[in-house]
Amino acid sequence: MERGRRITLLTGNANPVLAREVAQHLGIPLCEAHVGRFNNGEIQVMIDESVRGSDVFIIQPTTYPVNDNLMELLIMIDAVKRASARNITAVIPYYAYARQDRKTRGREPISAKLIADLLQTAGATRVITMDLHAGQIQGFFNIPVDHLVAVPTLAKYIQDKKLQDVVVVSPDLGGVTRARQMADILQAPIAIIEKRRPQPGVAEVMSVIGNMEGKTAVIIDDIVDTAGSLTEGAKALADRGAKVVYACCTHPVLSPPAIERIRTSVITELIVTNTIPVSPEKCISKIRVLSIASLLGEVITRIYGDRSVSTLFD
Repeated sequence: MERGRRITLLTGNANPVLAREVAQHLGIPLCEAHVGRFNNGEIQVMIDESVRGSDVFIIQPTTYPVNDNLMELLIMIDAVKRASARNITAVIPYYAYARQDRKTRGREPISAKLIADLLQTAGATRVITMDLHAGQIQGFFNIPVDHLVAVPTLAKYIQDKKLQDVVVVSPDLGGVTRARQMADILQAPIAIIEKRRPQPGVAEVMSVIGNMEGKTAVIIDDIVDTAGSLTEGAKALADRGAKVVYACCTHPVLSPPAIERIRTSVITELIVTNTIPVSPEKCISKIRVLSIASLLGEVITRIYGDRSVSTLFD
């Protein structure tokens, strides 16, 4: 790190394990701070070190409990802004409310835009996030956004397994770009599951575009929430001749009854990243968690040193 400037890493209660891994990768300690609650439940933030003139990176995914972790992030940003930080980067591996990125019917909010406005109003000067549900959310910001992808991390794990006859599967038409990125790395063809959603959280598989007979299917998606569409898609692939089904996902939300669905599904292994912490009771044998700490650490180093981030993914 260059002299004359300081880098400060700060975290709330959303994913302190990931923050510690990033700090270890960078070889610097986390900033001493208290992020707790007053007796009435309001969030209390006290920064115990000077951050004047620092480049502050606040590592805080907005995961469950979403609103608590979002408020922690906003209040931490405000605290370091008022403490004269030079730059404030919100490192948000999982960006909440991203699925509400447009109006699909009358009188609906665009919550993803509201979150962007809140972050900027609080004082963030940059955002780092990963695998947004909709890439156009970057356009909701008037500050730089570094949109990272987990595909290389997930693909390397699949490569190391040396699977045969791999077909990369997009779980819907909207995920084809992500599936193509992984397929290019694995040098494999792609297939697409065509489905419809009669209501939120419910998916019906209509057809599978592509040959699955005797193939090793690798489904790639950004979020696994209740795992309903994931497990139904995996079953459809098996019914159409896939000999084994793997699944990859960046953000393991894993709301009930996701774990039970995965446990009883035809999926051999679900590979996820630690953008969201996976609690011990969710760590069943079928779930493999990969760390993105080294990726975040490298991105933070490049931003701090005014170097390109995009070349990491070229």
